[in-house]
Amino acid sequence: MSEQQSRKKDKLPHRTNLYIDLPSTQWPIVYSPDYNISFLGLEKLHPFDSGKWGKIVHFLKEEKMINDETIVKAREAQEDDLLVVHTRRYLNKLKAGKLAIDRGWAINVGGGFHHCSSEQGGGFCAYADITLAIKFLFERVEGVSKAMIIDLDAHQGNGHERDFMDDKRVYIMDVFNRYIYPGDGFAKRAIKWKIELDWDTEDSEYLQKVETHMSKALQEVTPDIIVYNAGTDILDGDQLGGLAISPQGIIKRDEKVFEAARKRKIPILMVTSGGYQRSTARIIADSILNLHRLQLIDQKLL
Repeated sequence: MSEQQSRKKDKLPHRTNLYIDLPSTQWPIVYSPDYNISFLGLEKLHPFDSGKWGKIVHFLKEEKMINDETIVKAREAQEDDLLVVHTRRYLNKLKAGKLAIDRGWAINVGGGFHHCSSEQGGGFCAYADITLAIKFLFERVEGVSKAMIIDLDAHQGNGHERDFMDDKRVYIMDVFNRYIYPGDGFAKRAIKWKIELDWDTEDSEYLQKVETHMSKALQEVTPDIIVYNAGTDILDGDQLGGLAISPQGIIKRDEKVFEAARKRKIPILMVTSGGYQRSTARIIADSILNLHRLQLIDQKLL
């Protein structure tokens, strides 16, 4: 009998290097330079900013919020880790779920591959990191038995929806442009709180809908962890998102989500997901700095 078969029989967590204790001096902000995409300079010809993740960290360093010693370096998921979710090997980065539980919040600068399910990739997403983070928490962290996904990327999060279709432990709220990719009708059956937007939705309507429906969702269930998919492809001018939200609107959106989590003392994990305009990195960094100024994030909140 293989180790994996034995473990499944005994229902024991597998050995992993992803869940380790970290010093309190480190911010629960996860990043690796490998998140950035480069290929002999050809990435400069692409309409999207393939290096936005490094720029976000650079901006946070400029503002003296973090430095190389206080940021958490992402660790590579091994095959045994990925098999918790996937039926075949996907290579990428993982870290942050346990940090959110330990510290009250965490931000993975490069996560949010919400079109990938355990069976297949899609929409630039080759790895189901949201599913994997939640399943790791259920498997390894005592007291975590209910999760909420708040997916505010412009696109429907059909990957995690397919993965948690019949899992009553996971409550999904999804706010997305009804007319764009992926239009996955089957996956929509997994959404407990669905808000479909029209083309060119602007700040006022968008923020009102997010705040109102998020409040109603959190009245229905009190999760042990919120996974917040904070896509910036809602930004006005995004070629794929089709919405018209301002930079200030994105910053206010993130503020509302963290306020809701903090008010209810629910740990929150934020992943940055889609959005690749040249201005996106600066907006994400400004949002994180705003959360810090408002004391919605600190090195440790719980």
